[in-house]
Amino acid sequence: MRRYILLIFVLLTAVSSATAVTASEPQSPSAAGTDWRFGVIESYESPGDAGTLGASWTRVQFHWAKTQPNGSGEWLPQVSDAQINGEISAGRLVTGLLIGIPGWAQDENGLPRGLWLPYDDPNNTWAVFVRDAVSRYQGRIDHWVIWNEPDISAGAVAHTWNGSVRDFFQLQRTAYLAAKAVNPNAVIHLSAFTYFWDPGYFNRFLDEVVADPGAAEHNYYFDVATAHLYFQPNSIYDIIQSFYGAMGGHGMWKPIWLMESNAPPINDPEWPVSNWTLSVTLDEQAAFMPQMMASALAAGAQRIAVFKLKDTADDRAANPEPFGLISMNGRRRPAFTTYQVGMRYLAGMTGASRERWNEVGQVRIEQGEQTTTVLFSRLPAPQQAQVVAASSTAVLVDMWGARRTITAVDGVFTVDLPGAICSQSIGDYCMIGGSVYYLVQGAGGSLPDAPPGPAPAVPPPAQEATTETTAAATTAPTPSPTNTPTPTSSPTVTATKTAMPTRTPSPTYTATATATATAVPTDTPTVTPPPTPTSTAVSQPAASRQSKTTSYWFFGGAILVALGLGGWWWRNGR
Repeated sequence: MRRYILLIFVLLTAVSSATAVTASEPQSPSAAGTDWRFGVIESYESPGDAGTLGASWTRVQFHWAKTQPNGSGEWLPQVSDAQINGEISAGRLVTGLLIGIPGWAQDENGLPRGLWLPYDDPNNTWAVFVRDAVSRYQGRIDHWVIWNEPDISAGAVAHTWNGSVRDFFQLQRTAYLAAKAVNPNAVIHLSAFTYFWDPGYFNRFLDEVVADPGAAEHNYYFDVATAHLYFQPNSIYDIIQSFYGAMGGHGMWKPIWLMESNAPPINDPEWPVSNWTLSVTLDEQAAFMPQMMASALAAGAQRIAVFKLKDTADDRAANPEPFGLISMNGRRRPAFTTYQVGMRYLAGMTGASRERWNEVGQVRIEQGEQTTTVLFSRLPAPQQAQVVAASSTAVLVDMWGARRTITAVDGVFTVDLPGAICSQSIGDYCMIGGSVYYLVQGAGGSLPDAPPGPAPAVPPPAQEATTETTAAATTAPTPSPTNTPTPTSSPTVTATKTAMPTRTPSPTYTATATATATAVPTDTPTVTPPPTPTSTAVSQPAASRQSKTTSYWFFGGAILVALGLGGWWWRNGR
């Protein structure tokens, strides 16, 4: 009997793999941004710029050692109430990060004292801190991330966790139970994993989770999984898919947030890097933004954020890379504009699928009656993309926001794509592809306005202008906005930032995921597994997109087979 039930499950899993990723909007778009999915870390550093960017959510850090340096009776957060309230007033969802151990609360192993005591024991110092934070900000901050990148090895600049995987599971379990006890509506995020430092960490953690007898009763002690993935759009897709596969293989379904991503440049004149082997230019960082967004959406990421909005002096002390979309002196890097444009043209997604992933990156974004196809070359040489036309004309938008109307020929839009700069290669392809174009069909005059920000600090190279012309692009210049002053900052954060390591691209990710169904998340703690993305974690040929008609026939056939097996079992197998 079990064999036939398992066979039906496998068939239904295969059916789900034939459909495109879908996601319903869990709330109205933020007043601050263009779409609830897109955010930026530490937006309070420059809230006016965050509003101009269009960020709809952010993350703030509560480092325990700084918040309660001398004992549990004090509360000295690095981010003030005024800053948090300002973010909420601007319409941005605020997510809190809890990390760090003060000396007075640390045991002989460098872990929180009393960690293995029950979560409601007053001698469990970590539980007391979590309860304090969650109760203080209830209603203002209801999303909480527990720790940061515990998979980073000891001795690395960003190492944060001294315990075993089992110890970390206890940290997560304690935090979940303590937080829910004081705020049942709290949404508890699992700490972000980097993958490359320890590819098996997430699976070993999930092994610990499912071994706990009370895990299922308590939603497996986390509501949202989190990832920090940098530099490689291809790996971002593959790893998010593998995380969904790992959760599915352990019988659980959780949304994934890509909470940190970026490709910080080496050639910023304000922040030269001399001891860094990875070479990423400002223009490549700009191209990375929409490539990362499209890849993450196609893989099923529910929300996406860039680390971070603005560089600070503490960032410079902690890390060699300039992560900010804005430099310390307030200059917007080109990636600010391309992330801003990407937010506008990918807003309102109802489904996403990776249609082509070889010489050309091609991701289709469903937006109700409109579709936007994200296109770029993955090689140094120019490439050509062909997109089936649903109408005689479409709008072609470059990654800087300039747009024009183009005409289909024989039912196809042909778009010439400039080659990539290709400072760094991964296998046969460039780590970051060339300039990105959005092909928008069915807009019906509802295209977003041009971004209100200034022109990019480093304009796109002249040779990257597309040769696809049927109408000249016309872009009216827009005035530079007046930035809202940043509120006075609270005590500075030192170089112990859940510090980001030097984000070298690391070994190329090799997909190992099996045909396990991957859930597309909703923004609620309880997640029902919807269909998985169409694309597998391997390169696809140009004509790899399966037609909707084929998917429907496959779906219907598989359902009939499943029903037939169910009937056979009912008659003969009980």
